[in-house]
Amino acid sequence: MATAVAPTKVAVKEKPKTFAYSSDDIKRMLPHRWPMLMIDRAYDVVPGVSGRGIKSVSVNEPFFAGHYPDHSIMPGVMIVEAMAQLVAVVYVAEMLEAPAPAEGTPADPSASVGYLGSISSMKFSRLVVPGDQLTLEAKLGQKLGGLRSVSVRASVGTELAAAGSLIVTTERKG
Repeated sequence: MATAVAPTKVAVKEKPKTFAYSSDDIKRMLPHRWPMLMIDRAYDVVPGVSGRGIKSVSVNEPFFAGHYPDHSIMPGVMIVEAMAQLVAVVYVAEMLEAPAPAEGTPADPSASVGYLGSISSMKFSRLVVPGDQLTLEAKLGQKLGGLRSVSVRASVGTELAAAGSLIVTTERKG
């Protein structure tokens, strides 16, 4: 005789809601403008947690005129800047996508974008040249008062171009 077994409940972890942002959306989220706006698109953004972005590298970028003019290479600091801007999109998205804005949230979300405070353990493993498409990744870590630690990566196709850690400020002063 078979005994009946009560079905067990399996906890299913819901996948967090993700968002995508066009270049026009990003211009509303960040204070940066050409030639310093370094990301073209953001996607798979989990507000306040993580996100991915795209930077299409064009020979028309102003830095190529002076950075190895006979062998165009995207400066590492510009790759880091692109990753830092993706970080800003991820934390501004947290304000924009919240069901109800928190008290003290600025009307202009770009006003909440802080500064790059520290670059740690950044390793560059591939040259980035005109025609490449950088895929950027950011994972926000622990909050340390007005600072936030972040893990970042940039790849071209399946090849890692740069990876490391950043500390960003979560507010602007001065």
